[in-house]
Amino acid sequence: MNNQESFDVVELIEDIFERRGADSYLGEDVTMSQHMLQAAYHAEQAHAEDIVVAAALLHDIGHYTNEFPEDYLEQGTDNFHEEAGARVLRPWFPERLTDCVRYHVPAKRYLCAVRSNYYASLSEASKQSLELQGGPMNTQEVNSFKANPYLDDIVQVRIWDDLAKCPSTVTPDFAHYKPVLQKLVSLD
Repeated sequence: MNNQESFDVVELIEDIFERRGADSYLGEDVTMSQHMLQAAYHAEQAHAEDIVVAAALLHDIGHYTNEFPEDYLEQGTDNFHEEAGARVLRPWFPERLTDCVRYHVPAKRYLCAVRSNYYASLSEASKQSLELQGGPMNTQEVNSFKANPYLDDIVQVRIWDDLAKCPSTVTPDFAHYKPVLQKLVSLD
């Protein structure tokens, strides 16, 4: 483990899922934990690598950054959940995972720009948030975004994010994914 050995981030994340997971998910018909667990479940069903399954699970953890000890947060005023999530995870998890978290919102903007049918597939809440997030990317933004070395993983996490809004989907609980997170923390 890295220099935060005395702090068990996986236990904290599990606690957040247990205490805050029933929070509503921004205009969708699922709770936050249902949403994040469904994204991980879709990744697992697609036989994604563990690191990408973990990224799908944690993609919206930034909504809970106030749960992390303040001394682990960088100073700043950026309240965007994707940036906040990547920032709090960065000390413990590999860059590939944190980039998937950090860029899952821009990936929606990217997909709207490069796939003609993507916008129509979005939920109403996602369409509304897209406007707040800047709308579809322009050509220069698309070209810059395509340079990310983890582009395929980021886009796939975004697609699983979009699919993870079905109240009837049954998924494993957080405990199922805990060993994957623990393994990834020990790698960094």
